[in-house]
Amino acid sequence: MIQKTRLPQEARADLVHAGPFPVPFGAQIGVTHTVDGVALRYACWRAEAPRREALVLILQGRTEFMERYGETIGLLLARGFDVMAFDWRGQGGSQRLLPNFRKGHVESFDDYGRDLEAILSVAAQISSLKTRYALAHSMGGAILLNELSKGHIKIERGILSAPMIGLSMIRAPRVAHLFANVFSALGFRGSYVPGGNDNPFMNFEDNPLTSDPVRFGISRMIVAEAADLAIASPTIGWVKTSFDAMTRLQDPRTAQSISTPLLFVAGPEDRVTDTEATERFVANLQNGKLLKLEDAEHEILLERDALRHQFWQAFDEFVS
Repeated sequence: MIQKTRLPQEARADLVHAGPFPVPFGAQIGVTHTVDGVALRYACWRAEAPRREALVLILQGRTEFMERYGETIGLLLARGFDVMAFDWRGQGGSQRLLPNFRKGHVESFDDYGRDLEAILSVAAQISSLKTRYALAHSMGGAILLNELSKGHIKIERGILSAPMIGLSMIRAPRVAHLFANVFSALGFRGSYVPGGNDNPFMNFEDNPLTSDPVRFGISRMIVAEAADLAIASPTIGWVKTSFDAMTRLQDPRTAQSISTPLLFVAGPEDRVTDTEATERFVANLQNGKLLKLEDAEHEILLERDALRHQFWQAFDEFVS
């Protein structure tokens, strides 16, 4: 039985300090609500001197929670950046959208945009820093690109790790999209995808996320302390609306509408998101570049040190 420490409609108001790279202490932690009433958990850290007078907003991927980014937050603080992180609706410590805590679900991909706008509003209230960067991974990258293309948000620069512009893990994405549309229309939006279940974990052997065994184990260690942070397989509704969003991102006009300077970092052989789709997207941007990290798996920020060093070197050059 899954141990629950809160009800689905509630959000956690704390952080879990566990694992080999726990989130730093001293954060301002809170819960805010979106315009449609969903409760989101957030945390903000203030860098010690010398400060860079800039705030980095972390936009995580599907299934994630703030505690997975403890090492990344510490590295950003050491660089003098203030940091703000939060959990998207339906995952982590934010409000869940279905009674089953483990189902990864959202009604519409645009709802994530409401989450981002709510968090940016909180950032404006608790931080006097006007310069804002976004560090986005996977699904977080897709959300950021969608919102930038629509003109809903403004940031100075964005750094995207393996953005979810297309999926390489699905052999026939058009067929999968059609399947998701049909079964959503038939009333199965809240059901797991075929083969989906409540198990949030996979084995390290041949996993598509990271080649680093210690960082691979971070989620399991944190969830051992707080089972309610985990989600597992996506629902048919999540797949349907996410494919809708990726189809829009693959339209060249979407990239052409974005003027914000963007840095993309991805592995050429990423087995989760499609790096070739990212390359096509970058080619249509007004101000974007792509760094390909050979041998990197999907979660670059949790990769082995040699690969992460290349990422942070590119990050430092991009924001300096």
